[in-house]
Amino acid sequence: MMRPLILSLALIATPVLAVQPDEILSDPALEARARTLSKDLRCLVCRNENIDDSNADLARDLRLLLRERLVAGDTDTAAIAYIVDRYGEYVLLNPTSKGTNLILWIAGPLMLSLGGIVAGTYVSRRRGAAETGTTDLSQDEEMRLAEILKD
Repeated sequence: MMRPLILSLALIATPVLAVQPDEILSDPALEARARTLSKDLRCLVCRNENIDDSNADLARDLRLLLRERLVAGDTDTAAIAYIVDRYGEYVLLNPTSKGTNLILWIAGPLMLSLGGIVAGTYVSRRRGAAETGTTDLSQDEEMRLAEILKD
């Protein structure tokens, strides 16, 4: 009674890869390289899923293209560069930090720093105004406020 339950739980817990048997290369070294590289390539249909785990047709095409490039003798860098040239940098799960992407990498911390400076300046000015007791009221407004507070 307990054995079938344990077996079914063990089968559920194993990772499911979308790589089809007809995609697997006969050379184990090339297949290992393809698997390693495909974990860094984004499925363009499934968004934040790598092509190794995706069942989408486009992911399959990308897996086959990657394997074709490796069989043709491309290095890992050349194979990835070929796919990036063809599909754009969005296909990389870990985008590069150079060129136009450098602006995106720098913008977040820069905006956080600028926000901190603005907030700090605002708080220090408010604190200074509260300590000196100065207000932006005219003399007539201060007299009117004093009358209201007496009542």
